Amino acid sequence: MSTSSLKSTILGFPRMGSDRQLKKLVEGYWAGKITETELADGSKKLRAEHWELQRFYGLTEVPAGDFSYYDHVLDTAYAVGVVPERYQALDKENGLQAYFAMARGLQNKSIGVDVPSLEMKKWFDTNYHFMVPEIADDQQFSLHSSKIVDEYKEAKTLGYNARPVILGPVTLLALSKSAKDSTSKPLDHLSKLIPVYVQILNQLADAGAEWVQVDEPVLALDLDAAVYQPAFEQVYGEFAKVAGLKYLLTSYFDRLGDNLTWAAALPVNGIHLDLVRGSSDIDAALDIIPEDKVISVGLVNGRNIWKANLGKQLAVLNKVVSARSTAAPVWVSSSCSLLHSPHSLKPETGHLDQETLGWLSFAEEKIEEVVILAAAAVDRSKVEEQLQSNAAKVLSRQQSERITRPAVQQRLAALDKTFYSRQASFTERQQVQRASLKLPLFPTTTIGSFPQTAEVRKARAQFRKGALSASEYQEFLDAETRKCIEWQDEAGLDVLVHGEFERTDMVEFFGEHLEGFVFTKKGWVQSYGSRCVKPPVIFGDVSRPKAMTVDVARFAQSCSPNKPVKGMLTGPVTILQWSFVRDDQPRSQTAGQIALAIRDEVVDLEAAGIKVIQVDEPAIREGLPLRKTDYEAYLKWSVDVFRLATTGVKNETQIHSHFCYSDFNEIFTAIKGLDADVITIENSKSDLKLLGALEVHGYAAEIGPGLYDIHSPRVPSVEEMAARFAALQKYVPAENLWANPDCGLKTRGWAEVKEALVNLVAVARDARKQHE
Repeated sequence: MSTSSLKSTILGFPRMGSDRQLKKLVEGYWAGKITETELADGSKKLRAEHWELQRFYGLTEVPAGDFSYYDHVLDTAYAVGVVPERYQALDKENGLQAYFAMARGLQNKSIGVDVPSLEMKKWFDTNYHFMVPEIADDQQFSLHSSKIVDEYKEAKTLGYNARPVILGPVTLLALSKSAKDSTSKPLDHLSKLIPVYVQILNQLADAGAEWVQVDEPVLALDLDAAVYQPAFEQVYGEFAKVAGLKYLLTSYFDRLGDNLTWAAALPVNGIHLDLVRGSSDIDAALDIIPEDKVISVGLVNGRNIWKANLGKQLAVLNKVVSARSTAAPVWVSSSCSLLHSPHSLKPETGHLDQETLGWLSFAEEKIEEVVILAAAAVDRSKVEEQLQSNAAKVLSRQQSERITRPAVQQRLAALDKTFYSRQASFTERQQVQRASLKLPLFPTTTIGSFPQTAEVRKARAQFRKGALSASEYQEFLDAETRKCIEWQDEAGLDVLVHGEFERTDMVEFFGEHLEGFVFTKKGWVQSYGSRCVKPPVIFGDVSRPKAMTVDVARFAQSCSPNKPVKGMLTGPVTILQWSFVRDDQPRSQTAGQIALAIRDEVVDLEAAGIKVIQVDEPAIREGLPLRKTDYEAYLKWSVDVFRLATTGVKNETQIHSHFCYSDFNEIFTAIKGLDADVITIENSKSDLKLLGALEVHGYAAEIGPGLYDIHSPRVPSVEEMAARFAALQKYVPAENLWANPDCGLKTRGWAEVKEALVNLVAVARDARKQHE
């Protein structure tokens, strides 16, 4: 092919900004501190800064439309008129208010509004959450927002060579769910949806767009070709009729596999390949994708933070270039959107040591890697210096003595089957635990964290700056913990928590206490809405040099002489999933090392007198591979590492775990295999779908399905939660059922937390009376 046709681009850029400017704007709007106009103006400025950054590094084309106030799936659903009936009155008054009500619910007694949010789920196998659209039997689609067209025009006016990005209609419907009491499936409505997309595409064509990136990541899943091939052919057959537009069909996160055969034949002008996580597609793609179609090669990992091995990836690029004719265009791109990467390494200079800094690449640096690869394919000599520098840093990481700890590897290798089982069956343990804990029927508890108030954040910041001494900070934390426990006791909760005021994040905290981790200063990534997390970086073998939570747990229990206080830990799979993980050994091996560290902590907590220990695994479903052929191996090792972490205790010690925001049917057998004594599990946001899993699979241990959604500021009534609790009692024996929220309370305010938990306790007490 002619290397002059090589284009450098990315599939999307992080939205939040270098200093989380979008978070501050959106939360300022929610709090009434800024107006809708100020929110729009601030966001427009942020988009312009991001486009300029991409041009500065040399991309030949930038994406437009990848920005969102909350979630791109919600944006797309709103744009095509998927606004469930409960939000429509709000939408007529104020579209942005309705949009945010769909995202996070709205409870405003002064105007008589009380609506829950849409369901929230994980975006494929990432830690990003999307809002699940609801499709009714009588669903009507209409052009409801001009966002994507407006943002393309915005980029064009500023002089950028931009490519509009939109979530494709097949993926939108595949990720949607049927509205309550609907009998149709979302994909049944495809024919009605296509004309609205065509309207958007015509507007983009009229605005001067040449290429449109249509994201269809559902192509990375196991699809029934008899259903999905005709759906894709119908969609893209209609799209092809729009004059003047070319389409880049993108999928990512895994291989296209069997879907590639028919996807390559669709009437689109280009196919994107994720050659980081779907590298096995390359040979088939070079054989199947016609010469008149662009091949966009995703060579720079958008989901991890390690510097790309440019020499290795250049060999892949050269293979693609060499296999194509002189007229066949090739683009160089990120594997997926850089949404899943932190913004820039610049703030880490002076924070991370120079060796570690040389190993890493965030979104800005990934753009530069894309540009270098594209340039090298044209004339390597022009970027030889950058290639040599990259090779030296890749080699530095491979040879670093900091990576491997022989004692850690030897300990893991020496384990036998006794490390993976409790001393007795659940039935035997349950009797012992009931005698020891003396809990009432329908015990009440929370998931772990309590509100991280401005005072808590201020004290933490002062401590880190040296304005508070270690003893002063600990005194503050002890006071907050004591107040939290005393309030829970007064409210009538049965199993208490210490509130986690010492923790910034449920993964970061543990990483800070384990060997093999490093931490960034501003390595934030979006989790959902305005919520950002700063994942730790696992660079080497993991071990626990000393106890991490024992002192806090012992103090917390001393504040509650009559009720148990849970020891709160994060499980090995979740620590793995919510970190940026080393890529030089199997993930299962890293997870096993983490599990041994958590096991040591669990044993020490028990020795300190902690009778209830919770090891959270909210990410276990998230880690499930996208392809079913890969399920078995993952579920085997993920169950094994949880059991390794939790089976070192006596029968009297009650092990809890927590799961949230996922489809549990596919992993419910694995959840049962964890052999936890009690699980708490998200339920309220998903229309009680958990009941279906319980009906199909059964569950013999104790379980606390969440009675209310903590991601929304609204407070559920006693009646609302009582109805959910009554439905659960049809599937779970009363002696095994707990009452609790969906998730931790860190992001909520104290006022709403207190009101909601008082209502929850009332639900449990009323249920006990009915069973007397």
